Amino acid sequence: MPNFKQIINLSKSLAASFLDKKKNTEIVEQSQLFNDEDKNYIIKNINDDSSIEKRQNLVKQIDKEADWINVVKRIELSNYKFYWRLSAAAIISGVLLTGYFFKDTFFGTSLEKMPIVLNVKPGKEKAILTLEDGSNITLEKGKNYVSNNLNSNGEKLVYNSGANSKSKNVFNYLTIPRGGQYFVKLSDGTKVWLNSGSKIKYPVAFVEGEIREVELVYGEAYFDVSPSTDHKGSKFKVLNQNQQVEVLGTEFNIKAYRDDDNVYTTLVEGKVTVGLEGKKQYLKPSQRSVLDIDNQMITISTVDVYNEISWKQGIFSFEDLTLRDITKVLSRWYDVDFVFLNKSIENKKFVGVLDKNQNLEDILSTIKNFGIIREYRINERTIVLK
Repeated sequence: MPNFKQIINLSKSLAASFLDKKKNTEIVEQSQLFNDEDKNYIIKNINDDSSIEKRQNLVKQIDKEADWINVVKRIELSNYKFYWRLSAAAIISGVLLTGYFFKDTFFGTSLEKMPIVLNVKPGKEKAILTLEDGSNITLEKGKNYVSNNLNSNGEKLVYNSGANSKSKNVFNYLTIPRGGQYFVKLSDGTKVWLNSGSKIKYPVAFVEGEIREVELVYGEAYFDVSPSTDHKGSKFKVLNQNQQVEVLGTEFNIKAYRDDDNVYTTLVEGKVTVGLEGKKQYLKPSQRSVLDIDNQMITISTVDVYNEISWKQGIFSFEDLTLRDITKVLSRWYDVDFVFLNKSIENKKFVGVLDKNQNLEDILSTIKNFGIIREYRINERTIVLK
């Protein structure tokens, strides 16, 4: 596979020849990056007079900042053909050429040309309930759903209390999209708050006398577990593909997002064990375990519980978090994507307590006022930071 840097260098040479209004096909002919068919394709478009005129007109129309954002969001260098087609097509259209002209000044420019769409609303109660037959039910404010063993007023989901299965478990799934959150009360009385971008699997009714198991497929959830003493000693377990948490009756938070390198378990009160591959470690209240998914190591430390569970209470509590980590949280809640024009600001740290129910514009203004960023623009559902 050709080196992308080599293609960029080739593009630069062609760009320089375009500036001198030359048709420098020797650069392509001598290149070892392409076969004869590919070379002919590129040379044909370089020499075509109508293409040259179109190229020059396109250069005048290019909005370099908007184009860069699209490149950052959409480029995926997956195979050989894409590499060289990207290079050839970009040269022909003027996109890569324009990026070359402005590469040294791009990050020093203003974001004024970008369209601004303000008032990105905060998330709200919404979820998708998947029943045992595979059918999906949309749960959101204003929509009621009732069946034999559950009911929802659109803002929470409640299973019939005390329901027990005598033989086998029948499972439901609850999926929380980006821009959502939801509360579910399981049949044993356990309460679960689910954060944006999360999914949980659980029995409609637990089998009497067996361990009560649910699975946090991904995402973040806060559990207030109905005590074992109310269920003939039946323990409660939360499974995840990387770990399992066993409890007797307690409150704790698990964060296991798919784009994170770690799984975080924070104990609020009670007692839990965090285990993997037969190894168990106990947590005390106000302790947090961090499982490194790559090396399968668990570290335990004392933390400020409020910072770990404030999301459940409608608060963002950011303590010594990098801007990169903060934007992950904001992306899930506001259902937006962030682009950093200046990579150096990704590791800047911010400390603050912010209301989750305010518009994104207010959040960004606060971060800007603290000097963490110089500028931001909201372009539809893409947030550009500088």
